[in-house]
Amino acid sequence: MSKIYDLVIIGAGPAGLSAGLYGARGKMSTLIIEKDKTGGQIVTTEEVANYPGSIHDASGPSLVARMAEQADEFGAERIKDSIVDFDFTGKIKILKGTKAEYQAKAVIVATGASPKKLDCPGEKELTGKGVSYCATCDADFFQDMEVFVVGGGDSAVEEAMYLTKFASKVTIVHRRDSLRAAKSIQDKAFANPKIDFKWDSVIKEIKGDGIVESVVFENTKTGELSEHFADEEFGTFGIFVFTGYIPQTDIFKGKLDMNQSGYFVTNQNMETNIPGVFAAGDCREKVLRQVVTATADGAIAAIMAEKYIEHEGL
Repeated sequence: MSKIYDLVIIGAGPAGLSAGLYGARGKMSTLIIEKDKTGGQIVTTEEVANYPGSIHDASGPSLVARMAEQADEFGAERIKDSIVDFDFTGKIKILKGTKAEYQAKAVIVATGASPKKLDCPGEKELTGKGVSYCATCDADFFQDMEVFVVGGGDSAVEEAMYLTKFASKVTIVHRRDSLRAAKSIQDKAFANPKIDFKWDSVIKEIKGDGIVESVVFENTKTGELSEHFADEEFGTFGIFVFTGYIPQTDIFKGKLDMNQSGYFVTNQNMETNIPGVFAAGDCREKVLRQVVTATADGAIAAIMAEKYIEHEGL
């Protein structure tokens, strides 16, 4: 019989690492399972300027490294495995990975969500170097510069309006000739003098040597290609992609409650519809997906998991 952990956490992004820290510090035997690299999306961020109390010039990797170090210091175990099946029906939860089977009194799912990508040449190489998926995170890096926002839904247009506080000009790039955003949001965007629109267009390639220097557009109706170059004064510009997120929750469909977009539905205590199973971070239905909210979710989930175990007498 394998070891029964007090707490098993699926995912080692900020939410999972925070949960691991709080769980281990609370003297629970804690295991963090991560299928990929530790840190989630934040490790692709060159600079993290909006996480309260972080060191000067903190980067995503350095912030995550410290989070992992803290969890380790308090005794949390971390392993690499991919969960492929589970059984949450009993008091002891069973998780089946590709390498081993794990048992736990409580489980926290912190599998995160991934932004939909453009899947064009240059995007991956220049992510964090001009290409961004978070205006709140990166807007201030483009003070007085030009930026492009890709997307036509509520989030894209709202983020475009937020970016006008920093950028000299914001161009919304949309593959159609009309926006999908709510009419009230559209009206505000059309009335904003800093916002321009590039209709019937998609990005085909992003170019640059270590930083975004130009972008190639394709007209979806004519197929015509055009290239936009950075202003000589700054030598770069921003490309913000808001075409949606993909929550990493597929394996749990039909077992844990989710909204129509596939995000877990929890209460304020991070509790799912199954007792002893909690959700934290970007995989959860919420209004703001940031490192600070992910770590808060993880802390709450771990504390509530501890209370659950005590209440159940496990």
